[in-house]
Amino acid sequence: MRDTHGHPERTPEALADDFARRFGNSPTIYQAPGRVNLIGEHTDYNDGFVMPAAIGMYTRVALAPRADRRLAIWSENFSEEATFGLDALPNRGTGHWSDYVVGVAKVLADSGIALTGVNLFICGGVPVGAGLSSSASVEVAVCCALMDLAGEQTSRIKLAQLCQQAENEFVGARCGIMDQFAVSHGKRDQALLLDCRSLEYRLLPLREDARLVICNTMVRHALAGGEYNQRRAECEAGVEHFSKHFQGVRALRDVTLGELDALKSELPDKVLRRCRHVIGENARVVKAAGALTRNELGTFGELMRESHRSLREDFEVSCAELDLMVQLAEEAKGVYGARMTGGGFGGCTVNLVDSDCVEAFQESVSEGYQRLTGRKPEIYVCSPADGVGLA
Repeated sequence: MRDTHGHPERTPEALADDFARRFGNSPTIYQAPGRVNLIGEHTDYNDGFVMPAAIGMYTRVALAPRADRRLAIWSENFSEEATFGLDALPNRGTGHWSDYVVGVAKVLADSGIALTGVNLFICGGVPVGAGLSSSASVEVAVCCALMDLAGEQTSRIKLAQLCQQAENEFVGARCGIMDQFAVSHGKRDQALLLDCRSLEYRLLPLREDARLVICNTMVRHALAGGEYNQRRAECEAGVEHFSKHFQGVRALRDVTLGELDALKSELPDKVLRRCRHVIGENARVVKAAGALTRNELGTFGELMRESHRSLREDFEVSCAELDLMVQLAEEAKGVYGARMTGGGFGGCTVNLVDSDCVEAFQESVSEGYQRLTGRKPEIYVCSPADGVGLA
């Protein structure tokens, strides 16, 4: 077996051996998956609906207590150790890989949880920068591990909220709750329909004869962060306008397409198009949930196509490489639907593919993409997986 980085896949047993060699005792090992979002992009921070699934690529965290009040973290991926005093944790991240671990420890300590000194060994199997939530995977695995070590019980919803808080306040990324929620609540062979306002969710079956195939463009355009914050501001400008005309509008989630149409002449063009994407995307997620429930994969795939078109034209977060990857997928046999997934400007596409056609799909998309861009993509064939737990 190979993992997503092309290294031999690490078993929990091998990780335990490495931990013992480094720290001298035997650890408990937790794992948290990555996630892919099937449909519902840029709706989470607008109080909307999303449909993620946890995927079988894992961050594994091995840990054991130590006698002093220190947090010692070894990252196998970065071949580097970072050590912090639990009584003097920093208030803000520095852009270092350890921020995701220290941020979680800081949030737990600030919420009154009595943390003990600990050795942590982190082995990440979720591709970094691909939009598959490698950061949420680290946060949730670490949070679950530290809570258990401190003898604290908590719900999976609270776990997701604590990790989102760490990313918002310590790391400084204004993410919604979807990533941490999917990583903690994932279920094998099922997608999640999540209401990002109420945090109510339901599980949706994914047929066994269809696979999720994720195609990594291997590009990440540098403007992603600033553009993300700009999109949030444009959505907020829309909310401010609608709330003056319609009662009870707190987020774009509360606006209908009819109301958008009624006020479209009053909105700046960019704000209009951003709002049209979010409002339309929320409606598509609800329709997509119905399609999965009825096993109508053709309908589901058509909604994926509409989602990509809207992200490309109205929300303007796609890029040439993502558009090419979607086009190549649509030309392959057995594809129900394809779309970009994640924040945009690079990263991955998600494709729903007939199981019998997966191998041919991988070959044709990989060959076409490499021929036209000179880049070799990474392609991951996935099924929905269980959320965080003991490895």
